[in-house]
Amino acid sequence: NKKRLRVLEDQKGLVQVCDRKEQQVKSVQDVLNIIQHGMSIRTSGTTAANSNSSRSHAILQIILKTSTPISVQSNVTSSVSSSSRNNNHNNPAVIRRSVKEVGKMSLIDLAGSERGKDTASGDRLQRMEGSEINKSLLALKECIRALGRGDGCHVPFRGSTLTKVLRDSFIGDKSKVCMIAMVSPTHSDVENTMNTLRYADRVKELRAGDNGETVSNEDDEIKMDGIKKG
Repeated sequence: NKKRLRVLEDQKGLVQVCDRKEQQVKSVQDVLNIIQHGMSIRTSGTTAANSNSSRSHAILQIILKTSTPISVQSNVTSSVSSSSRNNNHNNPAVIRRSVKEVGKMSLIDLAGSERGKDTASGDRLQRMEGSEINKSLLALKECIRALGRGDGCHVPFRGSTLTKVLRDSFIGDKSKVCMIAMVSPTHSDVENTMNTLRYADRVKELRAGDNGETVSNEDDEIKMDGIKKG
């Protein structure tokens, strides 16, 4: 009964995930609680390769914002009487905060790619899930390959929902990408291990800004949030 999230582009060309949940955190424990909740509702299943296989990609985005207080004296109309003037010092000041987004870190746990024979014994839904997972991983691979070529070539970010969401993690002069590959030491999985290592090796070829794309800074506009000081 999970609600399907739609991924759309707004008028500025920025990717938006409709109905996603964004929560303010104030401590490490707050972050851990959110991660634990996300893992508890993540789709998983059993395949011939793994007893507990992730059947979905999980994305956690941490947005860092700075807040600078700005004191503004409130304008209160006072009478000419001396008693009113003497009470002016009691008028509360208005504290406004200048909030600016300064960075975003995306943590992505990709669903594992599986060979056809690993899901062959499963039902139709499981085989469809495996096919969709492999398609999205292939789309991500094509984006990485295009970014590695550079020279402003077209990068097919619209190839899958996954690559749409991760678009701003790959482009821009300040973007950095790190991939951690999980492999099996067993001889029977040597083919999968080599494919995974080759996949991760392509990420090493990436250089920030190689494709000539830039990220819009319009999201960095200063927002004023009025708070009264009592």
